[in-house]
Amino acid sequence: MELDMAADELKSVLNRLRRAQGQLAAIIRMIEEGRDCEDVITQMAAVSRALDRAGFAIIATGLQHCMADDGAEPADRDQMRARLEKLFLSLA
Repeated sequence: MELDMAADELKSVLNRLRRAQGQLAAIIRMIEEGRDCEDVITQMAAVSRALDRAGFAIIATGLQHCMADDGAEPADRDQMRARLEKLFLSLA
């Protein structure tokens, strides 16, 4: 399955990933500085949510493309559905 996203969808996903990257760098600094555990965990949860949202956006695009492919054989659709379901569950 190829990652084929419209420019606006791609920009949104990349923005989420860059935000998560910045948050992760901040978490590393917080740990190195001996910051409060509760603050670190709160930031880790935020990074996790950002990554989940980016993953769900990518999977939703895959579902959208899959549903738009009406000419696909039933076996191909079933295989694609199974692959997307596995990806979706990997984020759950």
